[in-house]
Parts: sequence; structure tokens; C-alpha cells
Amino acid sequence: MSTNLIKMVKLNNLQYNANRDPQVYRRVAGHPFRIQAMLEGKGTAKVSVICEGKTMKETSIELPGIFSYEITFKDAGIRIATLSVSVDGQSESRDLMLGTEAHAKVG
Repeated sequence: MSTNLIKMVKLNNLQYNANRDPQVYRRVAGHPFRIQAMLEGKGTAKVSVICEGKTMKETSIELPGIFSYEITFKDAGIRIATLSVSVDGQSESRDLMLGTEAHAKVG
């Protein structure tokens, strides 16, 4: 029987939901995105964040545990970051849409 390794993902301190309006998670260029993952299971997990073809962060965490990472982009755009967790031959990943705007909205 397989269990989920990723219990919950938070983006900017809000529970991540791909069906939610993406405006909720957007940041102005230069302001960080905070990615947090609550992980379940036993053993030592390898956790990584990959964005734009580059590994931004890779670490090992004792399970159960919490992974946290901040990522900042200098220019506006929409990027997909992949959070991957693997332990003992089991792996799970989640795609996160990270949208940055050139400047803050006024009003």
C-alpha cells in the first residue's frame, strides 16, 4: 500500500490549490515566493525544487517533517516549479505555478 509523501503544500503561507485564482499567489518581481511542504512517512526523504530546468534547492529531510524554501525572480512572468519528494523507491511531485508581475497594482 502506497501513502502520500506530501501531506500539504503552502505557497506564500496559503494552502496551495491549483484550481484557486492564480492572482492569490502572485508576487511582484523581486519579492520572494515561500514554498512549504508538510511531509509524511518514515526515513530520510530527498526533496528538490526544480524551476526552468534548474535545480533550485535539493536537501534531505527526516520524515515526518517540514520543507521550506524561498525563491525570488527578478523579472515578470509565469513559471512552473516542481516540488519532488522521494524515499525508499517511492516518489511524489507537485507542480506549482509561480506568477510574478512587473509592478504592484495601485488601488
